[in-house]
Amino acid sequence: MIADVLSDTTQRMSKALEAAKEDFATVRTGRANPQMFQKILVDYYGTPTPLGQLASLQNQEARTLLITPYDKSALRDIENAIRDTPNLGANLGNDGIVIRASLPELTNDRRKEYVKIVKTKGEDAKVSVRNLRRKAKDELDALKSEVGDDDVARGEKELEQITKTHIDAIDDALKRKEAELLAI
Repeated sequence: MIADVLSDTTQRMSKALEAAKEDFATVRTGRANPQMFQKILVDYYGTPTPLGQLASLQNQEARTLLITPYDKSALRDIENAIRDTPNLGANLGNDGIVIRASLPELTNDRRKEYVKIVKTKGEDAKVSVRNLRRKAKDELDALKSEVGDDDVARGEKELEQITKTHIDAIDDALKRKEAELLAI
């Protein structure tokens, strides 16, 4: 019973960690990265659709991304969605077939602003992990009558270790992204 709770919680915390890493990847650095554009939602025939499902994304140069829509009629909608995305600042060029998104050089102030955004995303991920810990602790407390106080105490100690591991992993990913953002 306790092992099931811990296993389930570990899986959920791992998913929260992966989601945090994906969120960090969407914050731009000095280089064009297709992951920054993957989650941009495009209004495609009335349905918000991620850009990654509507077009291929390729690095053309260090700060230029080539976006080739699978459906040429969606070109204008894709261009508008990218233009309306906050904190991206991409300059767009459309030749009727592909879109070239050029990312301007980051200023020091802009880099610091992006670091703040990443720290906020990291804190949100930690809150998510802590919420999962609280839920698992409640489940363990509910098992006290079935398995005994000592087993529950051992399970809670193991839960704290699992939580610490995932929080540390989020911190490490945050430090890497922060260093990447501040590197010139």
